[in-house]
Formats: sequence, C-alpha cells, structure tokens
Amino acid sequence: SFDGCELRIDDALVRVLNLRFAADFQRQRTEAQSRMGLYSLYVINKSGGLIYQRDFADIVKMDTNDTLRFASIWHSLNAIATQISPLKGCTGITHLEAESFDLHCFQSKTGTKFFVTCTSEMQGVPKLLRKVFDLYTDYVLKNPFYETEMPIRCELFDVNLERLVAKQ
Repeated sequence: SFDGCELRIDDALVRVLNLRFAADFQRQRTEAQSRMGLYSLYVINKSGGLIYQRDFADIVKMDTNDTLRFASIWHSLNAIATQISPLKGCTGITHLEAESFDLHCFQSKTGTKFFVTCTSEMQGVPKLLRKVFDLYTDYVLKNPFYETEMPIRCELFDVNLERLVAKQ
C-alpha cells in the first residue's frame, strides 16, 4: 500500500516470472550459482521496446514473446513507480528482490534501461550495470551503422560483454 493506492503486479508478469523460474529451478539454480551469479541481461529503449537480451546461465528459458512481454511490463512498472513516488526526481525501481532471484536496473539519462536477473548473493551488481552501460556507449552508440532505439547487433559489444561477465 502506498498513500492509499495499491500497486498490483500484473498477472502476465507473474506468469512470465513463473515460466522463467519453473519447478526444476532449484536444481538449475545450484548449477548456475556455482558458475556465476548472473542469469540474464536485458536492455530496453526509452519507448519500452526490448533491444537486447542475453542469458548467461543454463536455466529455464523464456520464449521470445514472454521475453518481450517481460521487458514491456518492467518498463511499465518503472513508469508507474516514477509517477507514484513521493520523492522528486525518482527514476523508478532500481532493485527488486524475489524469492528465487534479484532484479537490478540502471536507467541512463536518455531513458535506456539496463537490467539483470541474478542470484540474491551476487555482489557489485550496480557497478556491473554501469560497466555494461559503458560498453554500450563505447561499442554500440559509437558504431556508425547502429540506429538508435533499434535492436543491438554488434559483435564487439557481445565479445566485450562476455569478457566483463567472465571477470565477475
């Protein structure tokens, strides 16, 4: 409850999250945690469109439609949180804790959102998101063939992102 208003998570988000972390999650979670704490990275443009998604752990995969829906719902929840926040200058939700994962979000000045799903034990996630943003500016935005707000298809970004995640 927030000043007499209730924010209810859409059934679609619950469905997407349940698909993402299904019944055999505990077995796969142990395997993924031993490898690294990062599950997935998402980048959403300022309009709420998913422009990049990458899985880093072998956990239950969402299909393309669920991934797009998940990104859109996260964008909408962020917008609602910004509007109902009593604090001036609130940029939205930066951290969401769930039973089986955490979601961390970084929003750039241009409105592009970078968010990851990871284990709750993972340390330094805000710093990691800032480094991902730096890679985005260095290898995507400086690419003369990239059109802003369009899906990211940049091999140098992928290679350097893989290196960054491997260091974690």
